[in-house]
Amino acid sequence: MEFANVSERQAMSPELAVSTVIFALRDELRDGEPTGRRTLWLPLIRRTREPFRGQWALPGGPLGVRQTLQDAAAGNLRATTGLAPSHLEQLYAFGGLDRSPAHRVVSIVYWALVREEHPDAPQLVKDPHVAWFPARDEAVIDALAFDHAEIVRYALWRLQNKVEYSSIAHRFLGPRFTLAQVQDVYEAVLDRRLDAANFRRHLRGASGIEATDEYLHGGKHRPPRLYRYAGDAAVVPQETTNTEEQRDRS
Repeated sequence: MEFANVSERQAMSPELAVSTVIFALRDELRDGEPTGRRTLWLPLIRRTREPFRGQWALPGGPLGVRQTLQDAAAGNLRATTGLAPSHLEQLYAFGGLDRSPAHRVVSIVYWALVREEHPDAPQLVKDPHVAWFPARDEAVIDALAFDHAEIVRYALWRLQNKVEYSSIAHRFLGPRFTLAQVQDVYEAVLDRRLDAANFRRHLRGASGIEATDEYLHGGKHRPPRLYRYAGDAAVVPQETTNTEEQRDRS
């Protein structure tokens, strides 16, 4: 397929598009088997037309005349996962002159989180052109269409930074959760292991987290207590998330 040359592209009006980076927590796999850890995954769309036909890309498309930016971003998530976001935030505007070989496209990118209470999220939308991948699979990310590799890495960086100073971690969780589940979120986002004793000590002392009278049953060991977020944001001190240790799962 022939695309407009440089001078023709410069004469064309830019197209405005909205894309969404969607993160969910799923089991980490090694050789197809769960490792016992959680990690970040994201859905991608296989392109069915040029440019970059057959390559994977972020969900997105042109902004509709009657759409708000946020509606378009949420629509991308709904069409890809069948879910509403637990968190939706504008990431950045990407408008490089040569990011598309066809014509100039300016993309307003959002990033979204899906709660862990939807463990079957990857199966909710039956589309042969939609698949979920580990968000840090370099081979997959490097091969994305357009500048989407740069976008994914920037979204990961934003999420990693935000988890250090806000309560964004609880957006991955349901209304009740164990401290181990909170630690799973932090380890998945930060991509490193944390010392369990230090992490949980700081978490119990953080504002905004309350113990409930409920316990999570069904395991082989003593049922862990369930907690909930209440009031102000619970923030784990940064020195805790910077400790790289083998965690204690007992």
